[in-house]
Amino acid sequence: MRKLVLVGLLVLGVTAFAAAPGKILIWADDTRAPVFREIGAEYTKATGIPVEVVEIPFGNIRDQFVTAAPTGEGPDLIIGAHDWVGELAASGLLAEIILPPELAAQFDPVSLEAFVYGRLYGLPYAREGVGLLYNKALVKEVPATFEELIELARKLTDPTVPQYGFVVQNPDPYHEFPFLSALGGYIFGYDKEGKLNPCDVGLDSPGAIAGAEILQSLFKEGLIPAGLDWDTWTSLFTEGRIAMVITGPWFVGRAKAAGIDIGVGPIPPIQGKAPKPFVGVQGVMVSAFSPNLPVVFDFLFNYFATKETMLALYAKDPRIPAFLPAYDEVKADPILKGFAESISNGVPMPNIPQMSAVWGAWYDAMALIGNLQMTPEEALKLAADNIRATLGCK
Repeated sequence: MRKLVLVGLLVLGVTAFAAAPGKILIWADDTRAPVFREIGAEYTKATGIPVEVVEIPFGNIRDQFVTAAPTGEGPDLIIGAHDWVGELAASGLLAEIILPPELAAQFDPVSLEAFVYGRLYGLPYAREGVGLLYNKALVKEVPATFEELIELARKLTDPTVPQYGFVVQNPDPYHEFPFLSALGGYIFGYDKEGKLNPCDVGLDSPGAIAGAEILQSLFKEGLIPAGLDWDTWTSLFTEGRIAMVITGPWFVGRAKAAGIDIGVGPIPPIQGKAPKPFVGVQGVMVSAFSPNLPVVFDFLFNYFATKETMLALYAKDPRIPAFLPAYDEVKADPILKGFAESISNGVPMPNIPQMSAVWGAWYDAMALIGNLQMTPEEALKLAADNIRATLGCK
């Protein structure tokens, strides 16, 4: 039975919403909107408070919210990605969410962290990231260590076929980040308030350089071909000519359609340290301009943050649930479980606007490293210095 923490409020404080009749307005895309309509109907039946869901294409929600919220014409709730949080919170558009401790414990910690910008500004429902996907006809299970993985890759690799034991898409900062992060590399550090500090750039930190040196050694040895793009490696994998690859759930359907029996697990530890892939998270955020915050939080805590709702969202779009009771219901799927275990080691993609200054310089650095045109130290220092200059850091 759902808790109704608003009973007293509805009885004693109805006039608090008289000027703007209590109604929850939600902006959601066409995939998630049906679920919010269902739980909205339940909420209305229980409380008498109407819930309206407006369908807006996912890619348009953020920009329309930025324009509408300050004028009072925006919604109470939006669905969105965690990397919107920095821009929206810094602009004063989001309300802080203070989760009851017992409810916070039911969410994946990395997913909650993704919505933190000094404070918590969103509730997650789905998470995704990369792991090690492998062809079971060539590899029986994930090697225990990265060093063992490389030994196995040497036995399976023959560029003249071509056939490869292990590959990673390159140059591609997103997929190659686990190498840099395993030994302590990072993108942005944190300030004393727990916010990402865009002038603490970690691409040229000792850990990032050490990880990139390991990656470059694989290019030098010929175990991984430089410039291996999506079209090339996916074709090779579906032809049974790649044993192991760093990729995400977006490739699973294609691999299965090709008749490949696949497995997924965490990327093995490098020098005893777990690689930390980027984690992408989707969730809901609350407008700071909502006139109905107590009602909105009641709806979130007691109708959105439930196993039933999270499983309904999963059924519409099968991404790894961020709500642990829902994940427990679906983790029997070994593919889903493998990706979940991988990203449990991960870090959220930085959620501040300054991340847009990172990608180009970082991509160029990874190309230089893969093509053996610069040492990792030279390439990453060049990238980091360019990022600092772009962001006006001294």
